[in-house]
Amino acid sequence: MQTSNAQKTTLAKLDPRGRKVKILATVGPASRDREMLAKLVKAGADAFRVNMSHGEHADHAETIRSIRALEKEFGKPIAILADLQGPKLRVGKFKDGQAVIRHSGHFTLDRNPEPGDENRVELPHPELFGILEKGQRLLINDGKIRLRVIRADANEILCSAEVGGVISDRKGVNVPDAEVPIPAMTEKDRKDLAFAVEQGVDWIGLSFVQRPEDLAEARKLMGPGIALCAKIEKPMAVRRLGEIIELSDGIMVARGDLGVELEPQEVPPLQKKIVNATRMAGKPVIVATQMLESMIESPTPTRAEVSDVANAVYDGADAVMLSAESAAGEWPEESVAMMDKIAVQVERSEDYKARVRFLDTPPDATTADALSHACMTIADTVSISAITVFTSSGSTARRVARERPDTPMLVLTPSMRTARRVGLLWGAHAVATKDIGSFEEMIAKGKRMALRHGFGKAGNKLIALAGVPFGTPGATNLLHVVTLHGDELKGFGE
Repeated sequence: MQTSNAQKTTLAKLDPRGRKVKILATVGPASRDREMLAKLVKAGADAFRVNMSHGEHADHAETIRSIRALEKEFGKPIAILADLQGPKLRVGKFKDGQAVIRHSGHFTLDRNPEPGDENRVELPHPELFGILEKGQRLLINDGKIRLRVIRADANEILCSAEVGGVISDRKGVNVPDAEVPIPAMTEKDRKDLAFAVEQGVDWIGLSFVQRPEDLAEARKLMGPGIALCAKIEKPMAVRRLGEIIELSDGIMVARGDLGVELEPQEVPPLQKKIVNATRMAGKPVIVATQMLESMIESPTPTRAEVSDVANAVYDGADAVMLSAESAAGEWPEESVAMMDKIAVQVERSEDYKARVRFLDTPPDATTADALSHACMTIADTVSISAITVFTSSGSTARRVARERPDTPMLVLTPSMRTARRVGLLWGAHAVATKDIGSFEEMIAKGKRMALRHGFGKAGNKLIALAGVPFGTPGATNLLHVVTLHGDELKGFGE
């Protein structure tokens, strides 16, 4: 018999967050003090992004300490993503600090370190001179100035200004039509990565990814225990998207830079393509940049921004991200609360379940995938209050989340690292708890944790998913349906 709408409404209320998509909030000057961070958690933030492009290590260390203290205060794991800056291509300096490039005029980028003028400026990146070809584009200052290459040699790049305008010292350069032969990590990134590892962050965001090989150095320097999120912000990365997804632990759709290097109309379908491909791989995908940008200055978003967030939720993204809205805006708490309200409203809509499952994710030919798929099928058929997943690495939780079940997922793990990492995983609510050693202990603990953390009440049914022998990563082979009773809270501690 199918679960009735009334039953599903009752079960939905048992989800502690009321939603399954996660909110990743960037920390900055407007939000780094502990009091504001606490407000953001209460407003709905599930995870925090520390942007290594700005601020000093001492400030970031204080932020991380505050977040870890809030974990204890709120009694829940909180994921921290350290986002590396990546290489930045910039022009040199000008005689007067700036110049005006004429529309349809010629402008030269060269290797001459002398200050520039309206005709030329230094481009202090010798690796670009050997790769650019006639007809390729150079975008300066986030695409406000658009140049087209006429001729390029080892010392000069002569361009035609398709869109001219004011250009000033050290403005950024984007090269959308060529694979830039520089690594994704700079010396600053290596120092920032070492700092982040030392601080015990849970995720590393890798910028400027163009090819699968770009992930190798970060992997080597990170060591085990930390997850790697590849930021898709370069058109070149899209060409090898499948390989990049395979070698990463998660993906961020970095729409800011994508929107500079691509035509605006190309970004929405590409966002859906990246989200779908990452979901198919069973890995978390974050939609980022300009989601509620008007809330940097306004306490309310535009209707278009609300629709943008809603579409990402309907697409089944694991997380949606706030950037300057929470880092430097005037309304950080309100921005998180608004994103929470949008997500909750979308997930309560009648067609959400069908929309989020529109992408067909057939299970791989493995026992673990078959059982994860069965969890969804059982929850759709029988009134289930929660899927309780026992995992040491988080892989079982990822498999279940891939199916986008209508039922909340309670992830029980002996590893605090794992509990924090799944903070970016759709529908996963993690609890770090002592390991289990037997089937009977698994059932007793699953019931106890479900009752204690609000995932069920007496009379509700619960799915338990685990692997035997216990503690063996990747050995998911056991699914059990149990009924909760009121006296199970009498068990021992977590």
